[in-house]
Amino acid sequence: MTLILSNSFRIEAFIRLGAFALIFAAIALAEGAMPRRKRLFARSARWPGNIGVAAINTAAVYVLVPVTAVGVAMIAERGHIGLLHAYAMPAAAAFLAALLALDFAIYLQHVMFHAVPLLWRVHRMHHADLDFDVTTGFRFHPAEIIISLLIKIGVVMCLGPSPIAVLAFEVLLNGTSMFNHGNLAIDERADRWLRWIVVTPDMHRVHHSIVRDETNSNFGFNLPWWDWMMGTYRAQPAAGHLAMTIGIEQFRSPAELGLIRMLTQPMREPAGDYPISRSSSSV
Repeated sequence: MTLILSNSFRIEAFIRLGAFALIFAAIALAEGAMPRRKRLFARSARWPGNIGVAAINTAAVYVLVPVTAVGVAMIAERGHIGLLHAYAMPAAAAFLAALLALDFAIYLQHVMFHAVPLLWRVHRMHHADLDFDVTTGFRFHPAEIIISLLIKIGVVMCLGPSPIAVLAFEVLLNGTSMFNHGNLAIDERADRWLRWIVVTPDMHRVHHSIVRDETNSNFGFNLPWWDWMMGTYRAQPAAGHLAMTIGIEQFRSPAELGLIRMLTQPMREPAGDYPISRSSSSV
């Protein structure tokens, strides 16, 4: 079993890294060709920190977590553990059910990181980016990445999805995170149609507004349906996409774009009024 998990880890890493590189390159090129907003900072000012923290996250997961979500799915499959193993259903239906359940779990997790002040301290590094582009899609604090992975492992063990479904979800989640953080100008009519099936950059950009009520909306990464169902959907920012301010009220100095400053943000300054459980009097 250890050998199987080791081989699966290498295959998973190869697939995920390859997909990441292709999607990142495509969106980065598209941002240069059709930007939605004018950049406030050059890529050279933001990208080293954002890419640096992504590299640290990869290393932290490898060192601190002995098994991936795909590996846990393999364990659950061999032991017939999880809800999906309790019911006989066609493989295609089980695959689709797994993708939907995992995506809803990620939505709920995202809401939780906005609701609990301690978790918001960790998550706010993602929101403290002063511009919004493809690299924002993987700008997460290492503590958040570890917590998220542990939650995902728990969900996979309870659900019992196939390893292929979990791998597909991981690739999809990484890809859509880069896409919906992209600084991409998409035709307004096309955006309205796309929002029926996927979170678009214009939809997710609202979530990165400095305005608290807009920050606490549009939590979905893949599918927009959960925001509609749970009442957290907001169509547009009040100031419009070109005039809206990206980020949060804290950490607005350009120095905060540096890697060390980013990593220490959870320990500096109070949680503020952004957590959902707090008063909105400051907004």
